[in-house]
Amino acid sequence: MPSVADAIVAKLRSAGVSALFGVPGGGSNLDVIEAGRRIGMPFVLTATETAGAIAAIAQAEITGRPGACLTTIGPGVASVVNGVACARLDRAPLIVFTDSYPAADGDIFAHQRVDHRALLAPVTKYSETITPENVFAVMDQAIGCAMAPPPGPVQIECAPDVAARAARAAAVAAAPPSESAKENAAPARRFQTVGRWEAARAAIARARKPLVIAGVGARQPGDAAAVRSLCARHALPAMVTYKAKGVVPDGDPCFAGVFTNAAIEQSILEEADLVIGIGLDPVELLPRPWRSPAPVVYCGPWPVEALHVPFVAQLVGDVVSAVERIDETLGDTDWNLDAIGRTVAMQRASAFPPSPTLSAHQVVQIAATAVASMAETAASMAETAASMAADQMKPPARVTVDAGAHMLPATMLWPVSAPNQMLISNGLSTMGFALPAAIGAALLERERPVVALTGDGGLLMCVGELLTVVREQLPIVTVVFNDESLSLIDVKQRQRQYASAGVALGSVSWSSIADGFGMRAHVAATEGDLERALAVALAGGGPHLIDARIDASTYTDTLRVIRG
Repeated sequence: MPSVADAIVAKLRSAGVSALFGVPGGGSNLDVIEAGRRIGMPFVLTATETAGAIAAIAQAEITGRPGACLTTIGPGVASVVNGVACARLDRAPLIVFTDSYPAADGDIFAHQRVDHRALLAPVTKYSETITPENVFAVMDQAIGCAMAPPPGPVQIECAPDVAARAARAAAVAAAPPSESAKENAAPARRFQTVGRWEAARAAIARARKPLVIAGVGARQPGDAAAVRSLCARHALPAMVTYKAKGVVPDGDPCFAGVFTNAAIEQSILEEADLVIGIGLDPVELLPRPWRSPAPVVYCGPWPVEALHVPFVAQLVGDVVSAVERIDETLGDTDWNLDAIGRTVAMQRASAFPPSPTLSAHQVVQIAATAVASMAETAASMAETAASMAADQMKPPARVTVDAGAHMLPATMLWPVSAPNQMLISNGLSTMGFALPAAIGAALLERERPVVALTGDGGLLMCVGELLTVVREQLPIVTVVFNDESLSLIDVKQRQRQYASAGVALGSVSWSSIADGFGMRAHVAATEGDLERALAVALAGGGPHLIDARIDASTYTDTLRVIRG
């Protein structure tokens, strides 16, 4: 009979999990790690538990299957909370394994004891303790719940004196399917209407300037194809949220910019007489009043709250089917897509004016250009080859973006052509995201470079993951926007006419830190420095860090133009 740990990793493997991440303790973690090793599921040690969760989230977003991480008791669970909250608000399926005291010991020990379930309850969808009798049923329910719309994190606890015991296979037949499992098994094209659908259908039929806003719930390849087809057939402009970058590519004639509910987007929104939110979840939006008087219709895989965005009606279920229903109802439209393209170009120019010194937006533009040049070279080589394999057609680099002032130029200026080519935390918007997410992404495709765009404050929160990158020899280029400050908070302080306080980080020799981890480092104070550093880093195939010494003075005008 397989052990409980064997049953756990077998279920993970069948669900599509490719690796386990985290910081182990001495209990059931060790049995799970060993069981994974036996079937070829690696365990990747990260410097912190939250980084392990974020690396697993990145894999979940790219593959569409669950990610998995583990923690020890007490401090391990307390440390992973931020990563679990990220999965909850960024709608990512994550399975979190927590250790516990041996089941035979009961509650007699107080040392390191916290109520794991109570601690994680506000940010998890499901929590259960594994026994030899229920391991198969619990794993099925946990995986089904993590994947059920909206996807999110679940917690599984396993005691050390349970993990090595024999699992009872009879429990498979005895366990009833969970509601989430039933939902996942439902017909793929089924959807239901929520709200005043007749009023919504009338608004769709009479709309002449409907605007599409694609969000986190529309990132599956088929969903993106449906959105692009709808926009092309009806000449509709489409905005994308941070998480939905690439659903409509930046270079598409229908692309109308990034939507966050900020000031810069309002001019296009004001022209619309209907808003079609495809996978648009209000968790993605800035907490500001919704200003558009146009009716808003939602379609997506899960229902969303209408307290912030006043949805008239919702089509909940299969996105492709719902888009088809909207497509059938739409009539002729009056948009001028060329004018929309000019507006987007002017918005970018006004938010990111030329700078005599190295600015954040110049760093983004130079890095994006370097990646595009790499893509052109790869495409040229593939065209001259006798045969062209499918993996040769993949974009040559993925990008991950941390929270901070640099995310404004990163999300607006880095062109993305497919969903999940850019990974970013938006629902939680946590700092310390970019590097762990890059680790998860690079482990899936070791031949494909990942560019991690992070502020110096964000990197300080997860600097130990540079060692993880080196240990795994991952092709990650970490670009540090080094301005020695929490710049976004500094700008907000000055907007309120407060003195700058508590935002100065101090000088950090990032090249020395990288060197100490065994990573090749570059310092870039000019555009030429950065271009040369990127050429070496992207061609090198291994870990590189680029310390980009930027001028933060442009952030004030950028924030004013974009957010008002």
